[in-house]
Amino acid sequence: MDINYYKEYATLERQHWWFKVRGKIISRLISASIQNKENKPLTILNIGAATGKTSELLSKFGTVTSLEYDQDCCNYANQQFNMTIIHGSILELPFKDEEFDLVCAFDVIEHVEDDLSGVHEMKRVCKKDGQIVLTVPAYMFLWSHHDVVNHHFRRYTLKSLKDLVKKSDLLTVRTTFFNTILFIPITIFRLLSKMIPDKIIRKGAGSDATLHTYDGLISRILYRIFSWELSMLKLFNLPFGVSIFISLSKNNS
Repeated sequence: MDINYYKEYATLERQHWWFKVRGKIISRLISASIQNKENKPLTILNIGAATGKTSELLSKFGTVTSLEYDQDCCNYANQQFNMTIIHGSILELPFKDEEFDLVCAFDVIEHVEDDLSGVHEMKRVCKKDGQIVLTVPAYMFLWSHHDVVNHHFRRYTLKSLKDLVKKSDLLTVRTTFFNTILFIPITIFRLLSKMIPDKIIRKGAGSDATLHTYDGLISRILYRIFSWELSMLKLFNLPFGVSIFISLSKNNS
């Protein structure tokens, strides 16, 4: 793939308002749901690390091992950011059983046709008293060019996600939607975008028009609006949204 794609995605991960707030939300939710009574640094596996920003976020919790399916993306991130991202698949993780305290896959399993096998592999490499964290895109009615461009197989409902992890005998610690406040404008945009021919849609590192606003007044406004969810999630789980967060425990499984 063109190296400009990875450059663009690396910029998105580090500068775009949506990725910035998403990272803060994921970090806050992990902090709130993690079971680390000894308060020790964790061994962490980050599956689908892309250009590495999520691994940087996870490093506050312990030592992070990063894995990415796209070999060219691994090469780019390793060279550009002096990182060590391992090439590998969620369906065949190159690690021994029960190696990690925390296993994460942020917006990954929707890219995998056999998502159940992916969850089984995450469970295999997770320690007996460890945890697994997933984020996924919500609601099939939001399916759009964005999903096609990003090679998704599906979007999830809360029920379908819970049914998936139930098959792996994992104990749910917390589930919540996020990207809730902007749900209505995003839904309108996604539905309207279905009427736009594929050849007109910009096929870069992201497909939504909003994914290409880095700076300026609109970006700052959207950042502040999305950031309100950080305070909301301290108090309660959000009932709907564009994305779903779920944390799982291997205890008693």
